[in-house]
Amino acid sequence: MSPHRNGNLSVTPLQEFVLDGFGGGPQTQALLFALFLALYVVAVLGNLTVIVVITLDARPHSPMYFFLKNLSFLDLCYSSVIYPKALVNFLSSSKVITLGGCATQFFFFLLATTEAFLLAVMAYDRFVATCSPLRYPISMCPSVCARLVLGSYCGGCLSSILQASFTFSLPFCSSNHIDHFFCDVPPLLKLACADTTLNELLLFGICGLIIVGTTLVVLVSYGYITVTILRMRSGGGRHKLFSTCGSHVTAVSLCYGTLFVTHAQPGAVGSMEQGKAVSVSTPWSSRCSTRSSTA
Repeated sequence: MSPHRNGNLSVTPLQEFVLDGFGGGPQTQALLFALFLALYVVAVLGNLTVIVVITLDARPHSPMYFFLKNLSFLDLCYSSVIYPKALVNFLSSSKVITLGGCATQFFFFLLATTEAFLLAVMAYDRFVATCSPLRYPISMCPSVCARLVLGSYCGGCLSSILQASFTFSLPFCSSNHIDHFFCDVPPLLKLACADTTLNELLLFGICGLIIVGTTLVVLVSYGYITVTILRMRSGGGRHKLFSTCGSHVTAVSLCYGTLFVTHAQPGAVGSMEQGKAVSVSTPWSSRCSTRSSTA
């Protein structure tokens, strides 16, 4: 931790930031533009397809598809807040973002922690479906599913609000250049001219609680599921359950791995390049794995 202090200097609140992104010359920027555009188009089309198909088709109205639709909606929201601005910046010499735009990106990207809660809910859903199939229609009725999803969104919103309020209450005076392609916690903390120890502890604590709490739910659920599968006599049933659960576990690992690499490490504030690469590559991998788990 290396806090920035302003001594006796007066601090003028910044009204805009500059997103430095990945750097490089025009050719590098053009390649990044093509990469980001392809990923964004795939994300938008894929998520919209999932949402429309599940909404219009009368067959896949099980809890798992309801949770999947919310995951797709969530991914569509925070991708659309971040990547259009990044695409514009790749083709523009001015990479300025207003304070309000930065706060919006910040909030909606951190809202992605809702995904961790939803993946834990999906693990619980698989636990009930596998271990108590006769009680499944009652235990996972529409009202229960709606409350579980609402609770996941509330948890994500609370995390975003806490981190946004603590981060944007800091005075930013050392520079207005953000070493990232969007507004995230670690690069913003580097710009603060005050002690950021409390903010870093809050970041580590919130992400740690989310990762540990939801991981316990996933591990306990899949522990019971594994025992139930091993007791099955049908080889086909075992294969189907292992296939479904394996895909979901992959999605969980990618989601929690991203949270840990980009936010939950004590040295995360200094790992900018690592965080950039992970931020680009992981969301779509996680979503593809989650979709395949419902196939």
